[in-house]
Amino acid sequence: MRMYETIFIADPDLQDEVRKTLFEKYKSILVQEGGILANFDDWGNKKLAYEIAKKPRGHYVCMTYGGTGELITELERNFRLDDKVLKYMTILLEKDVNPDALKQQIDDEAKAEAEAEAEAEAAKAEEAKAEEAEETSADETVEVEAETEEKEEEK
Repeated sequence: MRMYETIFIADPDLQDEVRKTLFEKYKSILVQEGGILANFDDWGNKKLAYEIAKKPRGHYVCMTYGGTGELITELERNFRLDDKVLKYMTILLEKDVNPDALKQQIDDEAKAEAEAEAEAEAAKAEEAKAEEAEETSADETVEVEAETEEKEEEK
């Protein structure tokens, strides 16, 4: 099995639903042909260096996966037939990849990402608590100052 990366540019004028369907189509082709999807990265709409099909912008997507030459042939055949895909490019990242090791790497990355998200949530919760405590202490300070001023005015 080899490790590949394919970047394709989809029509930027597609509705979100149609775009999601397009992405699912290519993910399913990848799985049907025995590939292992390592990463599907949606980069979003970006300005093109030159117009393609009279469009100055494109929706960029990067897929990293393990597969065979037949998988690449099938993916690129579908890219050529689909009018929603403006351009595509596939590059070989590694010549020999162990499928089990690739699956393990994907699982490890998913776990690390989940842990990072959990840490970020915990940090946000801590920050919210700190802000709340800060606001409470600021309110108490204002109240104490107001009481002090009232007592001074009474004297």
